[in-house]
Amino acid sequence: MSDFIYLASQSPRRKQLLEQWGVRCELLLPDADEDVEALEAMHPGEAPTAYVQRVTGLKLQASLARLQRRGLPSAPVLCADTTVALGRRILGKPADAAEARRMLTDLAGQRHRVLTAVAVGKPGKGDRCWSALSASWVTFEALSAAQIRRYVDSGEPMGKAGAYAIQGRAGLWVSHISGSYSGIMGLPAHETAQVLHAAGVRLV
Repeated sequence: MSDFIYLASQSPRRKQLLEQWGVRCELLLPDADEDVEALEAMHPGEAPTAYVQRVTGLKLQASLARLQRRGLPSAPVLCADTTVALGRRILGKPADAAEARRMLTDLAGQRHRVLTAVAVGKPGKGDRCWSALSASWVTFEALSAAQIRRYVDSGEPMGKAGAYAIQGRAGLWVSHISGSYSGIMGLPAHETAQVLHAAGVRLV
C-alpha cells in the first residue's frame, strides 16, 4: 500500500479534490523543456472519448518517464484530462477571449458532455497502469451576449476546457447535470477511487 501519490497536473482543483478525499499528493510537474501542450493536439476526426483517453495516456507516459528521470522515490502517478464535447466537436481550452466567447455562445441553451479520463501508473519493471472514464451531461440556460462577455472579461474561462468552470460563476447558468460533479470539475471521485484502489493506494 502507498502512503502518497504523485499528481501530474497543474490544476489546483485536482489537488484540492484529492486533499478533500484524504489523499496525500506531491506535484510532479513538467520540466521547462517539456512540450505538454503538444500532447493535447487533436487528430482529425477523432471522437471526444478517444481523444480524452489518448491524451491522458500520453500524459501518464510522460509523467512516469519524468519520475524516473528525476530519480524520485517510487509511488503511483495520477494523471487526468477533461474535455467538453458538443456532439462530436471537441471544445478544448480557448486560445483567446474571442474563442472563449464563441464556445460559450455555442454552449448557451444546449446540452453538452464533459468527459474526464483518469489514469494511474505504478513505476517499475513494465509500468502498470489503470484507467477509467467519466462522462457527464451539462445543460446551460440561454445566455445573452452581455452575460457571456462579462464572464469572459472575468478571466475565469481561460485555461478551462469548454471555456468555463462549473465551480465558478458559470455554475449559475447550469440548469441540469447528469453524472459526476467532481468529474465536471476535472477529477471524478468514483472513478479516481477505483483506479487508486487498484494501484494499492489507501482510501477510506
